Amino acid sequence: MKFTMKFRVLLLFIFTAALLYCVSGTAHGKSTDALNITDWSILWSDSAGDSSESVPLNVPADEWQPAASKILKPPSAKAVWIKMELPAVDTSTPSILLDKIYGKEISIFADQVKLYESSRAYNYKRNQIFLPLYEELTAENLYIRVVMSKDYVNMQDRAYVGDFHTLLTRFVKNNLVDIVLGCTFIFIACVMLVWSIFLNRRYMVSVLSLSLVILSVGILVFTYSPFLYTLFENYGRLFTQLYDISLLILLPSFSLFFEKMFGPGQNGLLRKLRKFQMGYSAFCLLFLLLNYLSSDRFNEMYYFFSVKVLGFMMIIQFMLLFVSSMVYAVKGNKDAVIFNIGFAIFAGISLGELIRFFVSGGDYHLFLWKWGVAGFIGALIIILGRVFAQNHEQIIKYSKELKMFNNELQRSEKMDIISELAASVAHEVRNPLQVTRGFLQLLSGKSKAAEREYLDMAMIELDRASGIITDFLTFAKPEYGRVAVLQVSDEFKHIEGILAPLAHLQGGKITLDIPEDICIQGNSSKFKQALINIIKNSIEALDGEGQIHIRAYVVQEQVFIHVEDDGEGMNAEVLTRLGEPYFSNKTKGTGLGLMVTFRIIEAMEGSIHYSSKKGVGTEAVITLPAAGS
Repeated sequence: MKFTMKFRVLLLFIFTAALLYCVSGTAHGKSTDALNITDWSILWSDSAGDSSESVPLNVPADEWQPAASKILKPPSAKAVWIKMELPAVDTSTPSILLDKIYGKEISIFADQVKLYESSRAYNYKRNQIFLPLYEELTAENLYIRVVMSKDYVNMQDRAYVGDFHTLLTRFVKNNLVDIVLGCTFIFIACVMLVWSIFLNRRYMVSVLSLSLVILSVGILVFTYSPFLYTLFENYGRLFTQLYDISLLILLPSFSLFFEKMFGPGQNGLLRKLRKFQMGYSAFCLLFLLLNYLSSDRFNEMYYFFSVKVLGFMMIIQFMLLFVSSMVYAVKGNKDAVIFNIGFAIFAGISLGELIRFFVSGGDYHLFLWKWGVAGFIGALIIILGRVFAQNHEQIIKYSKELKMFNNELQRSEKMDIISELAASVAHEVRNPLQVTRGFLQLLSGKSKAAEREYLDMAMIELDRASGIITDFLTFAKPEYGRVAVLQVSDEFKHIEGILAPLAHLQGGKITLDIPEDICIQGNSSKFKQALINIIKNSIEALDGEGQIHIRAYVVQEQVFIHVEDDGEGMNAEVLTRLGEPYFSNKTKGTGLGLMVTFRIIEAMEGSIHYSSKKGVGTEAVITLPAAGS
């Protein structure tokens, strides 16, 4: 119940800060600027355990040491008294804000009246105190007793006196970024953790590792703020433990995410680093548990491993990952470029703050790193989004290829079945047709003129049937006996001589643009049969006057033959079915002609591709190996 009430106070503070920020600190109609207290002095005390030690009101002024930026304590000193003069402020609601003061125990007095008392048994020793002052308080000086947690006193002019609402705005606004940013990261991470449950293993590890990175960063930002320790002082130990656990989860999760995005590194170096970090984090977590169960008996040793050693490892990790990402970026990896932009901001700020932290002996309060974190987390999310987008595009590509392969497989199976059927039927039917034609020829010579006309029509139909059977045999067995080097230009001159009269009857014209030196290997009659079928279809597609242009060229030992016409064209549905057995868009067509053409070109180790647009024309592109390739 107590925690719930404090949580409500936290929400109220956040809302109040937002409200006060919007109205620029003018709440309640009147406020004054806060006064910065710079005039303060100290008095050392050898007593550390008695918080009820009397306030040194009667100590002579010459025994008080004047304020300085950093005052080292004597070896025997355990605590320090800080005396500061309270300036007069024009407000009915005076208050004081101590933004930064380090100590295990802190007591604040106005003369002999105790205004505040705090005691911390956990490692977070930075105190931020916001204290309202009674209007009727007549004391001129404020006395602060601090049981030292460091070897020096350093307040850095962080004491302010002013109107309650003005300092409340300052107090909450100074910590609002940490609270809002930390909660935002935690919320995003929780959503991603739930999301990762529904992903397959390939994506689960990447999303899970990134969500752990974001969750750890969110908890780090949230628990690093002194605001929580001020408002929820009794839970300070829990906050420090959450901070340590988050830091121990962050490093291996970060390495795992990098490994999944860019690979294990040269000789598996990044993978080895990640495994070492996982082992070290497990060691520190066990040490944390041992220290907790022993009531902080091993606190100094735990601090050494979890802060100093771990901080050194962080520096090495940042440098190693940055160098690795630079290598990937130089190789043209766009994700590595994005990673570098975010990582450079984060690592640069973090390295600077870590170095300053160690140089100052742990006195420096890290605060800039959260801005680098925000930008870097954004870069990581962009990288993960790009990976998902690329994988989605790859899946679509694979789906299209699979569909194409399935269609090709079905077509191949149909072709095999039809080939066997065609060969069987052709052999069984061809001989009876030839015998029947022979008898009709004999009858035609002995018949009258009127009867001969019908016999001639019967032989024409038999010849047409024989031609269809020939196409069946060609389709069933497109192999041919004599293979020779064919000069493409000569073959097309012969084809032009055959089809030019038919083109003229349709009002069309055939033009050739074929160099003399282009040669292919194949059977002349089969090649002509295939091209005649193609060109004949183009002639029949002409609507009145039109042109059929045939050109050829060689690229990388491949001969490309283009047959273009400006006829009526075909729609997409018809175009996809070209070469399909028994498909034809002609009234009396059987579909065998183009089907045979495809088989002949395939037998010559070539390919044929059609493109067409309704009302514009059609283009057939035949690709064949050049002679000698």
